[in-house]
Amino acid sequence: MTAADVHRAAAEMTRVLRPAVDRDWTVPAADLEWTCWTTAAHVAHDLLAYAAQLTGLPADGYLPLDLRVRADATPADLLTVIAASAGLLAAAVDTAAPDSRAWHWGPCDPGGFAAMGVAETLLHTRDITGGLGLDWSAPPQLCAGVLGRLFPDAPNGDPVAVLLWMTGRARLGDRPRRTAWTWRAALG
Repeated sequence: MTAADVHRAAAEMTRVLRPAVDRDWTVPAADLEWTCWTTAAHVAHDLLAYAAQLTGLPADGYLPLDLRVRADATPADLLTVIAASAGLLAAAVDTAAPDSRAWHWGPCDPGGFAAMGVAETLLHTRDITGGLGLDWSAPPQLCAGVLGRLFPDAPNGDPVAVLLWMTGRARLGDRPRRTAWTWRAALG
């Protein structure tokens, strides 16, 4: 996956959530224990952390940093922070050498960090829209890219439905909802 995919995912999140910034974001985000606000802050944190990993290139762990979004940030502010963090990740992906490797449970390439950023953005947009009562479905092309990079063992089928199943968010046909899962961002 590429920087353009990171930008597309963040733009989609902003598109669907911007009209709902006046709603109550203290409600739970779908089936999560987090609120919609906390879930959005988590997305911003992950995007920034992936950018830091890719530019710092640590080989054996996460850099000791965290993004702290101020408690008085509005939902509109959060969407701006997410867009900024996505921009930083996209810039890191664009400027990294293709053979760069940074730690994410093993050596991960720029495309892996882009895929994780897209996955976090799409999955948590779904969680937030569920909490806010909005009807939304992730773009199939982006979901297919995430599946191709992070879930090589994914079954065939509609990429949106398969991604939701692979990440424990929904049933897939007669397959029960998964209770444990992990993606494979590390290479080799």
